[in-house]
Amino acid sequence: MNRNPACCPPAEPTPPVPADEAEADAHLARLAKAIAHPARVAILRLLVRREGCIVGDLVDELPLAQSTISQHLKQLKEAGLVRGEVDGPRTCYCVEPGTVSLLKALVAGL
Repeated sequence: MNRNPACCPPAEPTPPVPADEAEADAHLARLAKAIAHPARVAILRLLVRREGCIVGDLVDELPLAQSTISQHLKQLKEAGLVRGEVDGPRTCYCVEPGTVSLLKALVAGL
């Protein structure tokens, strides 16, 4: 149940793929670490399908506790894959499409 669609700010521009191979490798490793847990992959998949949602929406969809989902969202946000905006007493989370595009480009460059 998407209680608050389109609650996130406009997306950031897609970051360029680093030209330096070592820098690209480091960036890919950081992003890969952020999605290295099946729950974070599931959260990212859900957010890709939606314009925005709050933690409660994710709790409704996933067999995880709210606190567990919040911890995983924190790691995804720190990696830049997810952004969150305070919406009253809750935080609305959205995928950061530019960073997801960068992740895809870095993987394609392997």
